[in-house]
Amino acid sequence: MNNLIVQIYTMQSVEEALAVAALGVDHLGVTPSRRGLPGEISNGLAADVCSALIGHAKSVALTVETDLDAIESMVSEVRPDILHLCAPAGALGPTSVKILQRRIPRTQIMQAIAVTGPESVDVARSYAPFVDYLILDSVDPNIAGIGAAGTIHDWAESAAIVAAVELPVILAGGLSPENVSAAIARVRPAGVDSLTHTNRHVTSGRFRKDLAKVQRFVKEARGATPSDG
Repeated sequence: MNNLIVQIYTMQSVEEALAVAALGVDHLGVTPSRRGLPGEISNGLAADVCSALIGHAKSVALTVETDLDAIESMVSEVRPDILHLCAPAGALGPTSVKILQRRIPRTQIMQAIAVTGPESVDVARSYAPFVDYLILDSVDPNIAGIGAAGTIHDWAESAAIVAAVELPVILAGGLSPENVSAAIARVRPAGVDSLTHTNRHVTSGRFRKDLAKVQRFVKEARGATPSDG
């Protein structure tokens, strides 16, 4: 699947971002935050990363915030190609996202959908008119917002969302070099995302990207074949 989007979180330096981009990754995520999120960095460093990625890959900035002014301010400072909205489920509804879309017209929006049951299909449909991408993710009650859980959710529910909407859908949630091919075959997404399972731990609670794992993830994703069933 040569047109598959491969997205990797989370970059914590310019050098790391450029090294990951060189492996053929399409979207590189940063987490500009002060909330104790995994791999978070300052807005200033996130801006440096996004600037350095121009011409190499698309930059994606994640936020769990719900205040539109705060989100717009971060986007203005960091200047990512894509804004990744992953506030807790229901905390930033489609009406608010529609308003935000008008306020940041030069920035694409990726909306996180918590895949928690059949109702997630209707949730995905409600956001689809106002965003450029959906990202389907798992939830950890100990982590703010949707994502960074490192666990797989029900791929059948994700496949139902992919079939129900017309915009690009990126599959996240516990994906690794070992399971990404199977995930693509089952869900048929436009892209795949990895954070937890392409990391290497460096100190308690801290990590950096494991370039060998990223390289394997890219290889397995590019070589995957969607199922016809």
